[in-house]
Amino acid sequence: MSLQAPADFSAETADNFEDIEKQFAVKAVQHMATYWSILEKVRGSTLRLTKMDDDILAHLEKDFPEFDPAETIDEDKMKSKEGKERWRNFMMAYEKKVGDYSFGTLLRSNPKWECGNDETIFVPRMQFYAIEIARNRKGLNDWVYEKAQKEKEAA
Repeated sequence: MSLQAPADFSAETADNFEDIEKQFAVKAVQHMATYWSILEKVRGSTLRLTKMDDDILAHLEKDFPEFDPAETIDEDKMKSKEGKERWRNFMMAYEKKVGDYSFGTLLRSNPKWECGNDETIFVPRMQFYAIEIARNRKGLNDWVYEKAQKEKEAA
């Protein structure tokens, strides 16, 4: 069920309720934990995050040819005025195609890192999809599965 904001709603002047922010934070952490759990059970290189993975990856490569999924994301560059504009243009192509495309989600800054306060950044879900699809296709998340399997065998 999707609710629409009232026609006269303004995000710039809306109250910021702490409980609502906490609920969004809990959802973002749950999403990351679920994704991590999936990566422990399935090689990222075989995982599909959406029905549109191929299209999203091709679009990412076209709009961000300099993006290297193996590198640490420069959050300041990503969230700069220019970075925000580029990503907004990218994401809007999925407004009617991908559910919760703009919902806040946690993303690891580097595919070699596990999740943690200092290793994650808060991004819209569409950025998460684009970056994680690129990482998965390059096999950059397969180590999570391999590590989990070794730990399982050792137990």
